[in-house]
Amino acid sequence: MVENRPWANFFAHLTLMIGVAVVVFPVYVALVASTQAPGDLLRGTLPMLPGAHGIENFTRMWQSGVSNAGAPPAGMMLWNSFVMAMAITIGKLSISLLSAFAIVYFRFRFRMFFFWLIFITLMLPVEVRIIPTFQVVADLNMLNSFAGLSIPLIASATATFLFRQFFMTIPEEMLEAARVDGAGPLKFFKDILMPLSVTNIAALFVIMFIYGWNQYLWPLLITTDPDYYTIVMGIQRMTSEENPQWHLIMAAVVMAALPPVLVILFMQRLFVKGLTETEK
Repeated sequence: MVENRPWANFFAHLTLMIGVAVVVFPVYVALVASTQAPGDLLRGTLPMLPGAHGIENFTRMWQSGVSNAGAPPAGMMLWNSFVMAMAITIGKLSISLLSAFAIVYFRFRFRMFFFWLIFITLMLPVEVRIIPTFQVVADLNMLNSFAGLSIPLIASATATFLFRQFFMTIPEEMLEAARVDGAGPLKFFKDILMPLSVTNIAALFVIMFIYGWNQYLWPLLITTDPDYYTIVMGIQRMTSEENPQWHLIMAAVVMAALPPVLVILFMQRLFVKGLTETEK
């Protein structure tokens, strides 16, 4: 039984409200800055209320971008980021599901060796292998392409490990029952494991999508054609010019934040269940 303590509840809610304010305030500042006129943000003071140029700024950023900074229209960059994030997410989930399925349900030589080989890669950051990966992508003529943006990032040791741990919690009797009913490995995987893994897949989908969306170093390294710039790259290029147009940059920032937020909102229920449920 949880004891009801009014002061404890008050401080708990106060802490939560302060945490929300700390997170939301920078977003509000970006939103307000994106509605100001050119030059308003260079006066040294930032208005706390939205201005009257929001539609104008967002329309210009969406349609034409900031050409003098080498940033194409935000619509194109958002589409590039979306394609890259979806390719990385679907690729990671597909490879991780099949790898975990093979490790748990098939008996072959060096099975555990391959598992630990995958597990060890968890300890290696992307930056460690980025130069040899770049060389391979360059040799395969995949620079300035969606394949080059996504394929080198679609293997995930973390997702493989998590799916493997989940598959090991499924009772052995379920596999035996499927065999008695004549189900082969692929049917067992498609009709039993996949439905049971929906919440886990949803949780990892959200995490992997945000991972792919926020990629900065890899697209910066392999992309020189503006037609393949992602939105994160575009924002960086706009901030590096001599006289940054902060009202347009903030408009791009707000647009860049919307897709991950929408993914989390639409998949919130499955995302929470996937992180909290441990057994079926």
